[in-house]
Parts: sequence; structure tokens; C-alpha cells
Amino acid sequence: MLTPEDIFDCKLCGECCRGFGGTYVDERDIRKICDYIQADTDTFVENYCDMSGSRPVLTLGQDGSCIFFDPQKQCTIHPVKPYMCRAWPFIKALINHPENWDMMANSCPGMKKGVPAEDISRIAAIEKEKLDRDFNR
Repeated sequence: MLTPEDIFDCKLCGECCRGFGGTYVDERDIRKICDYIQADTDTFVENYCDMSGSRPVLTLGQDGSCIFFDPQKQCTIHPVKPYMCRAWPFIKALINHPENWDMMANSCPGMKKGVPAEDISRIAAIEKEKLDRDFNR
């Protein structure tokens, strides 16, 4: 039986911090980041986010990377990184749509391609449960 480590080995390349779509943040993420960077929660979205529909996403810098990504230091908010970042690459959508794995792997060198869909769904569900349990502490 495949494990998360069998199908994903993070290369610390920062590719997950780049590109269209952005990182959604919720109230909990915003509070944690604000505490960490000593920012005001009332102006965080205005200063650090763009809106995607009705949801805030972390702004991208001119290089297309998250504004909290530094090529030398990697994630500058790593201890408090948003839920969405903590979940990568085992995002919730993969539970019901494992066919997206190989497409995601095109931009992430740490993801192994050709993994059976049932393994992706199973692993994503287990990892989501673990993250939810740990993130809510």
C-alpha cells in the first residue's frame, strides 16, 4: 500500500508558491499570519491579498510568487503558513478528483506521476484528516 512519502518528496523548489490561482486564506490563517508578522488584522486583506470572487488570496509579487516567498529563505511565514499551503499537494479536491494529480505534478517536481487514482484519493483523505486534526489544535 502506497504512503504519502511514496508519491511525494518535497524538493523545496517553491513552485507551489508561484502562479495563477493564489493561496486562499481564511480568518484563522489571517490571525496567525498577522500575529507572526505583527500586522493589523483589520487591514491585512487590503495590504496583503487580492480577492478571488468573495475570498481573499495572498497577493503575488512581480515575479509571480506569493508575496511571502523569498527565493533565498523560501516561505517567510512558514511557521504559520496557511491551511492551503500545509495541505499541498494532498488538497481536498483530490479526494473526489484524483485525476488532477498528474496535472498538478507537471508543476511540482516532488510529485510522482502515474499513481493509481484510488491511492491518491485514499492518501488525500487520510492527510486531510490529519491536517484538520493538527490544524485545529
